[in-house]
Amino acid sequence: MSRRVSAGILLYRRRDGQLEVLLGHPGGPFFARRDHGHWTVPKGEVADGDDLIATAYREFAEETGHEVGDVARDPESMSIDLGFVTQASGKRVHCWAIEGDLDPATAISNTFEMPWPPGSGRIGTFPEIDRLAWFVIEEARRRANRSQTTFVDRLAAVVLTE
Repeated sequence: MSRRVSAGILLYRRRDGQLEVLLGHPGGPFFARRDHGHWTVPKGEVADGDDLIATAYREFAEETGHEVGDVARDPESMSIDLGFVTQASGKRVHCWAIEGDLDPATAISNTFEMPWPPGSGRIGTFPEIDRLAWFVIEEARRRANRSQTTFVDRLAAVVLTE
């Protein structure tokens, strides 16, 4: 069995002297009442042969409803490679940071289907990301998936020393 690999974009901005990052809350019934430790970088799985950063851009668009080029401060600027982390599930997640802005109220995520409630024979449709929010670094560390806090820390180390 091959290891699952995902790629994503951590959008960041500077607001009122603070560094903020945009995180998404997973949609669906399993995460409806879960908050701290469950928010995520908008990301998705990389298909065999797909370019990692191209996947990150595609998945950002699918999970936010916005193209990276439309929300980036400088679409021509280079992204910051934040490397990868391995989550508890064994999934390897690669991440790039891009400075930009996005109004979370305008976000629209793609959806997935699953049987719900269990045993009912009904199929429910749920957004992959049910909401997006900006968090200052300290709060992002509390809200993010534990392994993905590494991306927040790596970004802060680069941006806050500029």
